[in-house]
Amino acid sequence: MSDVLPVRSDCCGLDEMFLAYVPGEAERARLELGPEWTRRWTATWQVSGGDEVSLVRDLGPAPVAGCEPVRRFSWGRRQRHRPGLQFMVSTGRLHGFESLEEQSLLLALDFTGAEEVLPQPFTLRFGIPGGGFREHVPDFLAVSGDGARWLFDVRPARLVKEDDAACFAAAAEAALEAGWRYSVVAGWRPNVRAGVDALSAQRRDLQDRLGLQDLLLEAVSEGPAAFGDLVAATPLPAVARAHALHLLWRRRLGTDLSRPLGDGSPVWLAGGNG
Repeated sequence: MSDVLPVRSDCCGLDEMFLAYVPGEAERARLELGPEWTRRWTATWQVSGGDEVSLVRDLGPAPVAGCEPVRRFSWGRRQRHRPGLQFMVSTGRLHGFESLEEQSLLLALDFTGAEEVLPQPFTLRFGIPGGGFREHVPDFLAVSGDGARWLFDVRPARLVKEDDAACFAAAAEAALEAGWRYSVVAGWRPNVRAGVDALSAQRRDLQDRLGLQDLLLEAVSEGPAAFGDLVAATPLPAVARAHALHLLWRRRLGTDLSRPLGDGSPVWLAGGNG
């Protein structure tokens, strides 16, 4: 019996898709969290080409609209990381990333419907024991449809160093004070990243002049069907494949992202008995 927990694509949350690194008490002990620390820690945003500084205690309602990344994304020869621009359907814009791991998070945020994403959102200046300060720039700030905010750092678990862990602990404290969620994306559940990438091939709007999407939805209205059988039952299986992937991306159909996506993958109506 497999002990792999399913990841239902039609209803899973983002936190069911990735593996998180969680700073512990040892990392928290490296922060200065004495009385009035929220008045000493600051966040510096980039707004219309200028800096805007807010205290961490006032971070919660800080505006995201109109803000720009505090660091520019650069490309150069011999660099060891892979920066680029990722288009997100949910925001309708391109967003910068500094590594393939960050690109994967942007794709997952697009899949789960983030309405706003700000890369390199602000520079956090936080206190350390002894009266000194350090700075950290989180990787992304995402805003959902209901206005909830989720702050992210992205770092594979094997690459998290001691200094990184302290910065992540500081970001976690600042997010907690602001009433936001905070996560360090340190990896992905098996097959999830590849599955979302496969579905993203048909994430843009598709014209359905042949009514294939209604046929696909009707075919699984009574229960799941294998992906290959589902598209084969339509008049144009090759075209139906594209529409089935589109419905999976739009989460009108569901499948198990913890398993490799193929013709044998079960597909069900969103919210149904997958």
